[in-house]
Amino acid sequence: MSPMPGAGLGADDERWLVKAVRLATANVAAGGGPFGAVVVRDGRVLGRGQNRVTRDNDPTAHAEVQAIRAACREIGDFALTGAALFSSCEPCPLCLAASLWARVGRVVYAADRDDAARAGFDDRAFYDLLARDRSTWPMPVVAHRVDGCEAPMDAWLAHEGRVAY
Repeated sequence: MSPMPGAGLGADDERWLVKAVRLATANVAAGGGPFGAVVVRDGRVLGRGQNRVTRDNDPTAHAEVQAIRAACREIGDFALTGAALFSSCEPCPLCLAASLWARVGRVVYAADRDDAARAGFDDRAFYDLLARDRSTWPMPVVAHRVDGCEAPMDAWLAHEGRVAY
């Protein structure tokens, strides 16, 4: 039985969280970061992920992103509707956004951003930064419209074969 969104924990949620925590711990022993994740739908693991940022020199290779990528490959779709993402730690803003883009039904995590901060990770700092006005950010984010900047969106809207997402 799958819980309704916002209904709290499901019967198997702890089991999936334990799997994510074990993936994270094993990843540390293998030289990776302390993060693991699994994507589950209807009691079946669709994808697993471990943090590969330093191993792959890829700042987007977070455990949750890796698990989402694997799950999407497994089902042959970019939407994980009805799936749950179980993470060893509260997803950072990148991973939370990836979960939203993937249409994950819900996210369940074990440790939180304060635990990540204690271990030296920026999760809490990034959440704090995103809550501030962009004009205060250390990295400028600048909009500058150029002639024809609407052309890609117009082409998309005119394309009969587009796949909505």
